[in-house]
Amino acid sequence: MAGFMIRFFICNVFISGIIGILLIAKRIFKNSLSSRMQYNLWFLLLGLLAVPFIPLRLIGFPQIFSWLGRLRHSLSPGTDAAMGEIAGIDPVGNAGWMNDFALSANSDSPSIAGYILLGIWLAGILAMTILVIKSSLRLRSLKKSALPLQNKEVRRLYDRCLEEMGIHRKIPVCSTAFLKSPIIVGLLKPCIYLPIHLISDYTLSRSARSERACITGYPNGCNESDMRYMLLHELQHYKHRDAIGNFLMNLAGVVYWFNPFVWHSLKEMRNDREIACDTSVLKMLEEDDYEDYGNTLINFAEKVSLTPFPFAAGLGGNMKQMKQRIMNIASYEKPTFMKRLKGAAAFILTAVLLIGLAPFISTYAADGSRYLWNSSSENISTVDLSAYFGEYEGSFVLYDLGNDAWSIHDMEHASLRVAPNSTYKIYDALFGLEEGVITPENSFIAWNGENYPFKAWNTDQTLNSAMSSSVNWYFQAVDEQLGASGIYSYIQEIGYGNENINGGFSTYWMESSLKISPIEQVELLTKLENNSLGFASENVNAVKDAICLSSSDAGTFYGKTGTGRVDGQDVNGWFIGFVETTDNTYFFATNIGADRGAAGGNAAEITMSILSDMNIWN
Repeated sequence: MAGFMIRFFICNVFISGIIGILLIAKRIFKNSLSSRMQYNLWFLLLGLLAVPFIPLRLIGFPQIFSWLGRLRHSLSPGTDAAMGEIAGIDPVGNAGWMNDFALSANSDSPSIAGYILLGIWLAGILAMTILVIKSSLRLRSLKKSALPLQNKEVRRLYDRCLEEMGIHRKIPVCSTAFLKSPIIVGLLKPCIYLPIHLISDYTLSRSARSERACITGYPNGCNESDMRYMLLHELQHYKHRDAIGNFLMNLAGVVYWFNPFVWHSLKEMRNDREIACDTSVLKMLEEDDYEDYGNTLINFAEKVSLTPFPFAAGLGGNMKQMKQRIMNIASYEKPTFMKRLKGAAAFILTAVLLIGLAPFISTYAADGSRYLWNSSSENISTVDLSAYFGEYEGSFVLYDLGNDAWSIHDMEHASLRVAPNSTYKIYDALFGLEEGVITPENSFIAWNGENYPFKAWNTDQTLNSAMSSSVNWYFQAVDEQLGASGIYSYIQEIGYGNENINGGFSTYWMESSLKISPIEQVELLTKLENNSLGFASENVNAVKDAICLSSSDAGTFYGKTGTGRVDGQDVNGWFIGFVETTDNTYFFATNIGADRGAAGGNAAEITMSILSDMNIWN
């Protein structure tokens, strides 16, 4: 959760930028977009505000921003120091036909900044929730004190307004002494509340109304037109389901209480909502009535105010908002067909732009620790292989190509993304071959003379020897030739796990940022074998030759181990590969985890036992 807060903080930087883009777009298209369209654009922003909490990875984050993650990583202790500590002995348990060498990474200390941000964020949410509850309790008290509307004249006027707007639902109307302006409240059971002083003023005679105006401050008192405009305004809120918008705005305000750009947006959204409501009322009126409607706002501007209740919509607003609304009324003209067409085009263009920016938010904010895989298919079966794993936590994934059937032990773990460690070298080699850094005919890279902890590493290497002895420096040399942008481009192209290489250029695959699930490992191996990744066939064959472990009349066995070693302990063991027999191909991935002893060689032993008992490979 602390990691989420770091991503969420970064995400808010991009959200603030998106808000700026939206405000600019609204200004550019101001003359084309109708009031209702300008208001509806804010709902796209509300949708974007939900993206960070949706556990979906839309697309990979553009490489031009990956330096942010690498900068954050470089400022904290982590796997960049992995070369400093090594295992004292070579791992065992690889059955003698494969080396499984691994360097140790230092465990990352918990992100103190992340936990501090989390605590502050939750405390703010709690405070905002208390304020909302307090306002809701005040609203509840208002409801209890309100009385059903008794004034027959106002009731008849209200019924005519309902008929005029084509609303068949009988929305209750109540009067209260605790409001200055009318409001409509309620998501499922809406109710309109009218201030008693407006109703009383409405029933007075013209002369009495003028006399009362001197006392109350209303220039002309509340006449029938004023009351009609107010009722039409509140009914427009009901007709356009503004209660839902109120709920979403308040929810966004609670969650994003710390972001001033979000708060400014919510303020503008409320203002645009009232302007849209005004415009909807104007559409119902004759042109001669526009001035009267504007005068109603002017006459009552000092008495109406922003509603103190979180889920209410009303006629009121502050003086600045009132000025904007009156200017909108003064300049209102019924839109022509061409203007509506231009407005629709501007709305679609802005919507496409905002939706296109959604991946900028989702990649950093969404938790990519799991592969969201559709496990409901009929060709997937779960098997209990816990007896093979002993004390290890882990999973085994098998895909039978001939029968298009999956067999999975521990579905939960099989979709969990963990560091690939040396299993990633399969694809790193493929990238190097594709770019010509190495070739199938000449994959030689000279040893740089640095003394490494494993004897097999301290010599010149080819692809086959480097893959067999899992020589880190060989593949790091390939990466240096590819460059960060080239690596990211390929990883994104094949969809490798979470596609995150921000954890240090030389160690991103060693218990660092790059992670992949066993299910994804098998899916990629299937594409590799079928050559559906789009790489040259000679390069694919060169990689297959490098991971070929055994070949006989029974078939060919391909595989690669991977070991994640943290603080000198093997905590993450992999063995992935496939078996080609005379009549079928089987793809597999085994992953084990533990506090110690979870090496790739041990994962290989478990895999061999399972495949043997399944009569796939003996």
